[in-house]
Parts: sequence; C-alpha cells; structure tokens
Amino acid sequence: MSRVLPIILSGGSGSRLWPKSRHHYPKQLHRLYGDLTMLQETMERVKHLDGPQIIICNQDQRFMVADQIQEIGIPAEIILEPVARSTAPAILIGALRAMEQAEDAVIAVFPADHLVKDTDKFKCALKEAIEIASKGKLVAFGVVPNRAETGYGYIKASVARQGYSVIEAFIEKPCLEVAEEYLRSGNYYWNSGMFVFSAKRLIEEMSRLHPEMLDHCRNALLNGSKDLDFYRLSEADFAKCESISIDYAVMEVVNDACMVPLAAEWSDVGSWQSLWEVGDKDASGNVFYGDVIAEASRGCYVSCDNRLVALVGVKDLVVVETADSVLVVHKDCSQDVKKIVDALKRERRSEYLSHREVHRPWGSYDLVDTGSRYQVKRITVKPGASLSLQMHHHRAEHWVVVAGTAQIQRGEVRQILTENQSAYIPLGEKHRLSNPGLVPLHLIEVASGSYLAEDDIVRLEDGYGRV
Repeated sequence: MSRVLPIILSGGSGSRLWPKSRHHYPKQLHRLYGDLTMLQETMERVKHLDGPQIIICNQDQRFMVADQIQEIGIPAEIILEPVARSTAPAILIGALRAMEQAEDAVIAVFPADHLVKDTDKFKCALKEAIEIASKGKLVAFGVVPNRAETGYGYIKASVARQGYSVIEAFIEKPCLEVAEEYLRSGNYYWNSGMFVFSAKRLIEEMSRLHPEMLDHCRNALLNGSKDLDFYRLSEADFAKCESISIDYAVMEVVNDACMVPLAAEWSDVGSWQSLWEVGDKDASGNVFYGDVIAEASRGCYVSCDNRLVALVGVKDLVVVETADSVLVVHKDCSQDVKKIVDALKRERRSEYLSHREVHRPWGSYDLVDTGSRYQVKRITVKPGASLSLQMHHHRAEHWVVVAGTAQIQRGEVRQILTENQSAYIPLGEKHRLSNPGLVPLHLIEVASGSYLAEDDIVRLEDGYGRV
C-alpha cells in the first residue's frame, strides 16, 4: 500500500467571516464550533493516515499555526509560502516533499478551513479515493448537494462506477435557476477543493502542462532554508510561479480526472449563514455562542466574546461581537460582508488586519486603551519565552507585573520582578522582557511618547528570526 501524506493548505483569509476572521488571524485559526480550531479539526480528521502531515501556510501566521499544532500533538512539518500563488504551486510543493519520503507516495489535499460533521462517511470516501489514486488517477471529492447553492463551483460527473465517477466538466458558481437545474439532474456535485493524487502522477502532469512552475517549485525547495520549526521556501524562486488553482492547472485539462462522491455534511464555512446552518439550534432556530439573551427572536446567529448581547423581536439576523467591532447583517446578505472588508482595506483601517489582541511567538498583547501620547496594553508571555532585545526612539514604557515572574533587562542590568512590582524603561534604552517561570506571565504596560506605533521597535536581538 502506498504511503499517504496529508497536505493541509492553510493560506486562506476568510474575509466573509469578518470580524472574527482577519488578515493576520484568519478563520482556520479560530474556534468557530466545538473545542478545536478549524485547522486542528482538519488535522484530527486525517491523523489516521501515515503522516507526517505537511502544513503549508504564510509566514505571518507561522507562530500561531505552530502553537495550534503543538496543542494537539500531531506530527507535522510547516512549510512557509513567501507569497500567495493559489493552490497549484502549493500542492506541487507538497507532492515534491512527499516524493522525498516515498517514491509511491499518495498525497491527500485538504483546505484547513472546511467543516466535515460525519467523519465516518468522510473516512470511507477518503479510503476509496486513496485506492483509486494509488493506481495513478487524479481524484477530486464532489459533495452530494442537498440544496441549490450559488456560492460553490460544481463538478459534472458521469454515473458512478466502482466507487468513483469520471469528471466531465468543472463549472463556475451558477445563478440560482441553473443551480436548481443541477440539483434536479443528479449528476452535478459541489466542488469541495479536496483532492487525492499520486505524487508521481501529479508531478508528471505538471512537467507536461507547467514545466516552468515545476522548475520554480523544485528550486524553491532546494534553495529554501530551515527556520526554527519551519521550512521557508526561497522567495526568489517561488514568486516566479504562476498564480493558478489546481483545477485550472491540471484537473480541467487531463482526460482521466475522477470524482468520489462525498455525503458527509460538508461545508466550506464561507459565510455566517453557513455557520448558522451547521450550528446546534434552539427551539426558535437560533444559534448562540457566548452571553446571549433573546426574546421573541428566531433564526438568528449570535457570537459574542466580551459582553452581553440581547435580541428582542428580530429574525434571521447575524450579530458578531469582538473586542473592537460589531457586525449586524441579515443572513441572506452574509456573503456581502466581504464588501465591508474591502472598505476597511481601502481606508487602511486596522480592523481589516488584526484583532485588538495580537498574537506573537512569545505570547500576545491586548491593546486595552489608547489616547493622545499614551497607550495601555495587557501583555502575556509564555513560560520560558522572551521578547526581542529592543529599543524605542519615541516612547518610554512602564511595566507592572500582575501575575507570574518577569526577568527585566535594562541596558546591561537584569532584575527579577514578581506580582505588584514594576519597572520603568526610559526612551532610547535597550531592554528585554522574559518569563523564566513555569506559568504564564501577565503584566500591564503603559507607554507614553510622541509616537506609539509598532514600527517604533528597533530589534537588536531576536530568538524568532524576525527582522
């Protein structure tokens, strides 16, 4: 039996799930249902395969991805894409990496941000796909539709035989009238974006169809470098790849692409309405996460992180509350949330990029308050972690330890601070904050000065390879 390696693509932004999903903290890294993030759910779903899993993500999210992998303890290699180039180059990188481990390797490709509720049916379909791919076929999963859906692309396939169907066509997102016709016909399926390939066969097809891309990907791996727990592809080589999906690059071109039907309660979780559809509903058809009180309201989805949300006499609304933003939208318009994200991006608003709480490799900080010439942060440092040795040109800082133990370096002097003790860092003095303890360090930072943005950080030394 061929060795099967999962390739998990974790590069999406999930803009339709704003304000939860943001550029620096996309939907696959959130707990949108259950106790695990979407990335963790995906990894758990395929951990029965041979592994180790290969996670392909962008460098901005690398430390969050690493933390989440460590939480669930599943072996994985993290490969960093220096630039976004759609799915074909990313999957080709995975195939080349898999061939280094086994000549007959099969790769099973999954986006990190999909929901599959019936894992038993998923595993049965995956087993069939692996058997077919082991014989050299290129296999896609086609989701058996249960409604006329205009938000998905479709696969037209012949009548199934021996566990799979021959793909006749890939079709872009249709209008409602056409989607209803597809549903009635019985031979159209949602294109799930999940695939199983023989690594060797995929590389052969890329050599024939996109030889330049194959050369660039090989060079990106060859000229890449190990960076802490990550493998960083060569940007000079990878950036030369054409940005193209695997559907356009290969699946729509070859004449023997196959499809395995999947009826496993799948969703790409592409909007707040889709999360309402898959959520556990109360007697009024509401799905609530957080502190919610509702009166005479039905068909609503509410997610709140920080405060009480109350509904009275409304229906079919989505309300999403975060520390810095609140979204209110009718469920039928949830696909249009991307327009809000586009507007935030045009206006260069910080709410497009990140949350008020910002994750760093050493921990996180929450911007609690800000005003003219001051800002207040709540900082958490993981046990054994350290911030960079740094200095600021425009601000001074006051640190007060709330819980845990801090080691403070100011100039060449080091000292230990514990709960209720404080330190002052004058403007221009080099300094470093570390947690030498076994529990998280929590402190409050008050910064004051003429310029308080994050780019007023001059890193002199850094244990995480950041510039």
